Amino acid sequence: MAKEAVLELKQKAKELRKEILTMVYHAQSGHPGGSLSAIDVMVGLYHYKLKVDPKNPLWGDRDRFVLSKGHCSPAIYAVLADRGFFPKSELGSYRKINSMLQGHPELSTPGIDFAGGALGQGICFALGIALACRLDRKSCSVYAMIGDGEAQEGAVWEASMAASFYKLENLIVILDKNQVQQTGKVKDVMDIGNAGLKWKAFGWNVIDINGHDMSQIVKALDKASKMKNKKPTIIISNTIKGKGVSFMELNHKFHGKTPNDEEYNKAIEEIDKIDVKKFR
Repeated sequence: MAKEAVLELKQKAKELRKEILTMVYHAQSGHPGGSLSAIDVMVGLYHYKLKVDPKNPLWGDRDRFVLSKGHCSPAIYAVLADRGFFPKSELGSYRKINSMLQGHPELSTPGIDFAGGALGQGICFALGIALACRLDRKSCSVYAMIGDGEAQEGAVWEASMAASFYKLENLIVILDKNQVQQTGKVKDVMDIGNAGLKWKAFGWNVIDINGHDMSQIVKALDKASKMKNKKPTIIISNTIKGKGVSFMELNHKFHGKTPNDEEYNKAIEEIDKIDVKKFR
């Protein structure tokens, strides 16, 4: 991918960071930390890799994206609005009564393929979609994003074992390894250890990247989509919770805490100062 195109994606992610913060600030509800860690990969997916049609969200041959860590809905809403699945004006209704943009994604929202919420379930759902697509002989790929705190759930490993057993090479999982969960650092709550070795032992292809380096993101997405060795693939996306806002980075308090007036203004100011050429 040309350097200019990568820079455009980086700039896009920078602007959507502000959308994320604005959504949760006005709602005074939501999860900024994990949304900020995931947004770079989501921009790479929706603005570079995924085969989707905003004018026809239920197109049968589309690629599917399952956001298993559904509490990070601000990130997916910001990207979907930017791609034109629904008007950007809808972002202002986030978490309000009768809004299409609830705290956790609902299938009634254009572009949403999974009603995320209960952690550990999304990878199971993605497994089912991947199996169904293969049975229907569709050429689409199924992508799922999970969190590292979520990887403490047993269902994640049952699905990982099943995906390998059924040789689902059309399934690509992205682990947003942002190091922090709701009550503290993952390594302190329940360390998942070397995630890459674990998934490799389960029979998966493993790709390890810096999840804030857009060049690495697009290369990993390309590599994963070309894997045709009858194995599912996981991209270990090493990220920082709250990335881009100094006082939110690796701070578990901003897992589900929204900024006050002073914090919001400081956060926007910091993001405005980001040099996308150096950001990673």
